[in-house]
Amino acid sequence: MADRLFAILSLAIPTLAGLMFMAAFGAPQNYLLINTAALALGSVSIWFGRSVPALIKPQTWILLAALLVIMALPLVTGPELNGVSRWLPLGPFQLHAGMLILPTLVALAAEDRDNSPIILITAVLIATLQPDAAACLAIMGAAVGLYFAWYDWKPGVIALSAFLAGIYAAIRGELPPQQFVERVLVFAAEQNPLIALALLAALLISFFLLQFSINRPPAIRYALAGSMAGFSIAAVLNNYPSILIGYGAAPILGYALALSPYIREKDVAPARS
Repeated sequence: MADRLFAILSLAIPTLAGLMFMAAFGAPQNYLLINTAALALGSVSIWFGRSVPALIKPQTWILLAALLVIMALPLVTGPELNGVSRWLPLGPFQLHAGMLILPTLVALAAEDRDNSPIILITAVLIATLQPDAAACLAIMGAAVGLYFAWYDWKPGVIALSAFLAGIYAAIRGELPPQQFVERVLVFAAEQNPLIALALLAALLISFFLLQFSINRPPAIRYALAGSMAGFSIAAVLNNYPSILIGYGAAPILGYALALSPYIREKDVAPARS
């Protein structure tokens, strides 16, 4: 039960902080409703998630292939804006593909050390084509996390490749910022530096809960925390969504999906590292 609570808190603390910020500064009502609904749905998914057995290789590869296809789908379906295709069209909603898919993808990569390089490199190539610097930096962060979990040189090479791809994607795929979606910390700092610090603190709490408090193997915890750090860095450096503290259901649902099927209270020792 404690594991489920920490997993929910890792999403709820920054999301609720973002909701209070958006409400205080006049964000559209539908922004608040959508983020609240995503948090509620994600929390239910985590709370009622059940222990799942380890997937055998054919099942894992089918799931990974499906995730990569979904991540790449915007390149085929659009929508496209100034040469950028990053969003999954779902009726009236458009979800950021990388933020929805990458948390589960990096968690699965962390469970398959031998094949993690090809999984992550494929994701980097898709993100570069979109182009999506935030996804590239999220993969970089996940790879850095895997390096510290395994002390293996291959994630280090992936991290460097993702970083270089992120620079290319940032130059080629910059879009104008939307208020309450991108540049949230910058906007908050302009209004009141203490508010920006509070939002940053909420993100840091989420990062540390993912890395140290949830009941998962170290590689999964480090990969998830690293991907969150990468998304957050991109949001500060360029016009990319501010995950959890800004408007957007995709990261809330993405991290909830990554956390939900990994409830293994009887199989995994409590996190200590």
